[in-house]
Amino acid sequence: MTPLLIALALLAQAPESPAPIEAAPPPVAEDRIPNGAPREDYPFVAWCYGALRGYLDMKAEVMPEVTRIENQFRRPGSSLADDLKVYADMERDGRAQLIVFQEALTSAEKASVRPINAQGAMAVRQGRQTWSAGPEVTKARKAQEWMSWTLPARCETVAASLEARSQLMGATLRSNTQPEQPASPE
Repeated sequence: MTPLLIALALLAQAPESPAPIEAAPPPVAEDRIPNGAPREDYPFVAWCYGALRGYLDMKAEVMPEVTRIENQFRRPGSSLADDLKVYADMERDGRAQLIVFQEALTSAEKASVRPINAQGAMAVRQGRQTWSAGPEVTKARKAQEWMSWTLPARCETVAASLEARSQLMGATLRSNTQPEQPASPE
């Protein structure tokens, strides 16, 4: 009964004026979630995978226009081959990032107690759709978008975090299972 009386006495006291709430600073550009991307880590990494996969798959389609643009607006003292090498390097780096994202997604799927791969597949499709353009978009505009696109920096940090947490969770789940008994020789 005494704890109840103390609680009622505390509630009856006049409330103190709250301290002014300071506005949180806006998130750093690298921390922002791109428009249309999921907020949770697993689907976000799947979205990143889909967006990057779509970007890499568009290379063959946009390279003729990219070559034309690079040739027409070449920097003084540079060669077309040097300018186009950047895109080959970006493709190589992108393929390496796809592997990192795939490993993070696979680890998360293995560590999950429920199937989450359908959610991941939906997020991959959503990421790929960022490259869907209507018929009104010109080849030049599509190539310009492709040339200037970069994967959000958040994708790599979230993938690394997801992988680490999934590895830890997977180890925890495996420690609770009974080891298989070897077959007894007869």
